[in-house]
Amino acid sequence: MTDRTRITPAGMPPPVGQASPDGQASPDGPAVARPGTRSAAGGRPRRTPRQVRPVPLGIAVAALAVLCVLSISLGGRPVPLDQVFRALTDRSDTDVDAIVWGLRVPRTLLGLLVGAALGLAGTVMQSLTRNPLADPGLLGVSAGSTLAVVLAVSALDLTSLYGYIWFAFAGALAASVLVYLLGSTGRSGANPIRLALAGVGVTFFLGSVTSAIVLASPAALDRYRYWSAGSIAGRGSSLVAQVAPFILAGTVLALALAPALNSLVLGDDVAASLGRRVGLIRLQGAVAVTVLTGSTVAVAGPLVFVGLVVPHAARMISGGDHRLLLPTAMVLAAGLVLAADVIGRVVARPQEINVGIIIALLGAPFFVALVRRRRLAEV
Repeated sequence: MTDRTRITPAGMPPPVGQASPDGQASPDGPAVARPGTRSAAGGRPRRTPRQVRPVPLGIAVAALAVLCVLSISLGGRPVPLDQVFRALTDRSDTDVDAIVWGLRVPRTLLGLLVGAALGLAGTVMQSLTRNPLADPGLLGVSAGSTLAVVLAVSALDLTSLYGYIWFAFAGALAASVLVYLLGSTGRSGANPIRLALAGVGVTFFLGSVTSAIVLASPAALDRYRYWSAGSIAGRGSSLVAQVAPFILAGTVLALALAPALNSLVLGDDVAASLGRRVGLIRLQGAVAVTVLTGSTVAVAGPLVFVGLVVPHAARMISGGDHRLLLPTAMVLAAGLVLAADVIGRVVARPQEINVGIIIALLGAPFFVALVRRRRLAEV
């Protein structure tokens, strides 16, 4: 007699009620014992704990806290740690307090928000499309949002975040739909490579249109040339407060998808058989990605590779259960953005290198290595 094994995508949980090869339970089903294992009393099978790994997440949170302190301390004018803690706990009108509260704290908070949003958006995109190359920057979502913001600023002279962020949402949604349509044409339908190629083509096309617009408008060019490289510098606390509700809404919407994504990664047919409404899940995921990506582009410019690199790292340390994977991706992505921002301040002191440039330098080799793999594992 041969055993009949159900094959599931790499790193993903088995369907509800079925055990994984190591005897662990699926995220949506009860724990299942390994064959042959017995409890000490009664000889009944012992329940195996779920595959959750809270310790790596705790370590990542601790590392993120250290990065927050470094982000507040390091810069064109380094602030000793004792003065940083004094300024945070006993606010006054000194120069150190002005630097900490007026510049460093808003910048750090914005880095946390932007990084968490991009990490969450990339993870949701990869799970929805089962495409390991999915990323807002690579699939044209960021480029569409950028073009829409530039049009709003140059043509309509919108200068407030509440004015042009809606254009960022519309541009992100339109670009994502266009990339999916282009990548799905043909008999083979959508696959990771086709979607990636369509995303690169749409990104270059929209980038060319954006460049033509800003070159024709000196005022728009002056704003665009620094923002387009991706930066979280020079944003005040008021701007952080304005964008925070949008990112929070997208975060809540994405985190609520975690149980459904655990089913969807097994395939549309399996998810439907488990009672999931696949169309509604994809719509909710698209809205979450649009809000998260549009918000980050509107406030920090296009930051590529964050949503590509971080989900893969998060799966390595947290497993495939999206209830833990999504928070882990948020923490790792926020840490990546803060670390890149700190590096950009230190290596070119007293000048700075934009955080988007540092992230691109770190993410490009990872992308090349991922594309060159002989077999792209499904996510």
